[in-house]
Amino acid sequence: MALWKLHGDGTLKPGAVVAPDERLSWGKTVGLGAQHVVAMFGATFVFPILMGLNPQLAVMMSGIATLIFLAVVKGRVPSYLGSSASFVGVATAIYAAGGNPSHVSGAMFWVGVALLIAGVIIHFAGAGVIHRALPPVVTGAVVMLIGFNLAPVVAGVYWPQDQGVALITMLVVVVLSVGVRGFIGRIAIFLSLIIGYIVSWVFDVVLGPINSQMADGTVGPHLRVDWSLVEKAPWIGLPPVSDLANWQFGATATNVVGFHLPTFNLAFALVALPVAIALIAENTGHVKAVAEMTGGNLDQDMGRAIGADGVTSMLATAVGAGPTTTYAENIGVMAATRVYSTAAYVVAALVAIGFGFSPKVGAIISATPGGVLGGITVVLYGMIGLLGAKIWKENGVDFGNPLNLVPVAAGIIIGVGNVSLVLSEDFSLGGIALGTIVTIVVYHLARRLAPAEMRRDAEGAVLIVDRPGAYEADPDEGPTHTHRG
Repeated sequence: MALWKLHGDGTLKPGAVVAPDERLSWGKTVGLGAQHVVAMFGATFVFPILMGLNPQLAVMMSGIATLIFLAVVKGRVPSYLGSSASFVGVATAIYAAGGNPSHVSGAMFWVGVALLIAGVIIHFAGAGVIHRALPPVVTGAVVMLIGFNLAPVVAGVYWPQDQGVALITMLVVVVLSVGVRGFIGRIAIFLSLIIGYIVSWVFDVVLGPINSQMADGTVGPHLRVDWSLVEKAPWIGLPPVSDLANWQFGATATNVVGFHLPTFNLAFALVALPVAIALIAENTGHVKAVAEMTGGNLDQDMGRAIGADGVTSMLATAVGAGPTTTYAENIGVMAATRVYSTAAYVVAALVAIGFGFSPKVGAIISATPGGVLGGITVVLYGMIGLLGAKIWKENGVDFGNPLNLVPVAAGIIIGVGNVSLVLSEDFSLGGIALGTIVTIVVYHLARRLAPAEMRRDAEGAVLIVDRPGAYEADPDEGPTHTHRG
């Protein structure tokens, strides 16, 4: 990666724009890097917890992934790579089928392989291949069913652990996301986690233990905040090596897993692979947003970016962390500051790697009370699902056309309702995997059968996931876009 040239005298003048290959003074660059850390921190910590993985390891691997990504795209696409929300439903489905974190890692590894292959194809065939294979109507449907498939997890796992704290946390998420402008609003999920954590501790002190469902599914009296593992964790050190022999489904909110090798299973891989579609769409939208802001044409870098995301996801899952994806939060920070320097991202990556050397911090986050996760996920999962509707709206998808309506209707109901197709005694397809397959296959089959006029009317615009304008903000207000990875 080339060294950065100094922007002017190293200071940021009003209205000035700092290019990706430029940097401010190192003091200011470090400050901007710290801001990027805060922007990615909440989501990169929360999503691994929801997937039953180690947040300390996830943060460490996010820093490593970002450095690799910047090297692969030759510094042309300034982005931070953090934990992806799209895999939460995959992890939940695998645990419900009797899998453990190593099965989750193994399934998600193949998504990285798929992204790498897609990136290579796009690099040589051009970005247009995405829109032909995965038009907006299909991509929006897949993203929607991934998000809404998670609704039973909120209702059956997190919310029952502490309905009061869950309700309070949910309201805090809403207030901070909608009622607070600027950077505070952008990190609403992370701040809500902290506030919910404090509320849970206060309730323990004032009201005593709660008699409710615990993380392992049993019902009984227990404290909301359990720091028994926090007290044992050292301040400095690598994430722990997982003892998966004693791991049980249901302990995802407090189970401190760590380094582990993936275990490969075909059925679990088929559950995970549809997420590759969501990540291709997400990466495409983010690269287009960065291109719009920087004034460059990054279509030639689209394949590199998606392929790099695949490589870093393979690396992260190979050691037991979750896959990575480019983060809209950090793109929003760039829109507000107009500083696109990749030097700030390198600083952020190095800081994240440093955080990865504190088991104490990882244990504190892993001990997040279930009620807090209930309040966060009830909003977060809905946001993931509604991003699919956002793709439809911004691409002008017409549901008055049966070619768009019928295949998508079937796929979404299958995905959200966890409809299953039993193929043998030992193998079945269901939920996200079956819903995605039905959406894609039936849509393209329907196109073959539909008259030419219906096909023309069903054509969508070029795939848009995040309109560049969504990142524009008054410098005094800060960015207002709140989509999380």
